[in-house]
Amino acid sequence: MTYKPITDQQLRLYMTDLQNHSQRTSAARAGFSERSARRFDADPTPPSQRKIVHGRTVSDPLDGYWQNDLLPLLENDSALQAVTLLRHLQGLHPVAFPDDRIRRTLERRVRQWRALKGPERDIIFRQVPEPGYMAQSDFTHAEELEVTIADLPFPHLLYHFVMVYSRWEHVGVVLGGESFTALAENLQQALWSMGGVPQNHRTDSLSAAFRNLTADQRKDMTRRYDAFVGHYGMDASRNNRGEAHENGAVESQNRHLKTAIKQALILRGSRDFACIEDYRRFVDMLVARRNRQRAAAVQAERAHLKPLPQRRTIDFTEIVVPVSRTGGFLVKSIFYSAPSQLIGQRLRVHLYDDRIEAFLGSSLVVSHPRARGRVDGHRVHVINYHHVIHALRRKPQALWSSIYRDSLFPRTEYAEA
Repeated sequence: MTYKPITDQQLRLYMTDLQNHSQRTSAARAGFSERSARRFDADPTPPSQRKIVHGRTVSDPLDGYWQNDLLPLLENDSALQAVTLLRHLQGLHPVAFPDDRIRRTLERRVRQWRALKGPERDIIFRQVPEPGYMAQSDFTHAEELEVTIADLPFPHLLYHFVMVYSRWEHVGVVLGGESFTALAENLQQALWSMGGVPQNHRTDSLSAAFRNLTADQRKDMTRRYDAFVGHYGMDASRNNRGEAHENGAVESQNRHLKTAIKQALILRGSRDFACIEDYRRFVDMLVARRNRQRAAAVQAERAHLKPLPQRRTIDFTEIVVPVSRTGGFLVKSIFYSAPSQLIGQRLRVHLYDDRIEAFLGSSLVVSHPRARGRVDGHRVHVINYHHVIHALRRKPQALWSSIYRDSLFPRTEYAEA
């Protein structure tokens, strides 16, 4: 209960009621405690005429220790925590400070010192968003959603694109990690869904996307990203590492988005989906409903967007691979099968986040869901049984010890049989 000073009117009411009522009743009618009533009985001076004395009611437990032992440490490095200072005191004066009884007192003292004498702190300057000027992108982990596909855990990321002015958003389900392919593919889809191009596109430092890359690979990724934004006529910017508030529009929306997905999953009654496409459709419908609530702001922003180019640009990674005598090719240490007629040919493979497409000249000849390597180091095989069934008819015993035997079954029922 907030303390309120007693007024002269309350004291007069108390003195009047005291002629007909008990001390407790008179104090209650006046609105103060019985203890205050005893104090007024001993000294009936009106509150307005009393001299207010501010000071400690108990002795300072840090008297002498604060100035001599603690203050020099704080002035040298203000990052020291109160509990660290307490342990330091206990080491210097074990008899005076045998326990943590003064911890709260020390925390208040340190907090007050930082407010009065501490170093200057950074200030976040809120910006006035301009329609059509900036869009922000970010990847956010989605393990907390606890989504499963066919009753199996589904680790994934969510790519989140947000227009700063209208808060229009686009969300993509990313199967791999942060990469140029995942960024470019989903960013391009977001721009064409929005129907226009903002002047500036901001991301974080993309440190996860550059992890484990050589210097040449980093330069190549930077060059490809610059070419991508140049194709759309956007300016590219990045916030400083560790300064998430510089990408604040999408960072704050990440939290709201995942909360909305959690709530929708609760209403759905299940977090399990039959396939990835069903989960993507679920997310797309949720995002569409959220965007409808921003229709007026989106309409105003679209008037300030630059037009889309005549065509899309490359949003995949391209590599050239040979098809070996084992009936397939290697992409990032993953073996993918191919029709036997392609043995000896060199294919151009387009790597997307969720699939690969292989071309002989300009003809699409192979398409597979994209796989990722296993943590135990064993090679992963992606086999289309149509590519090898003709050979197995002639060599049925080859199936028994084939290194990709378990990968070529069209359904799990075959593997169980």
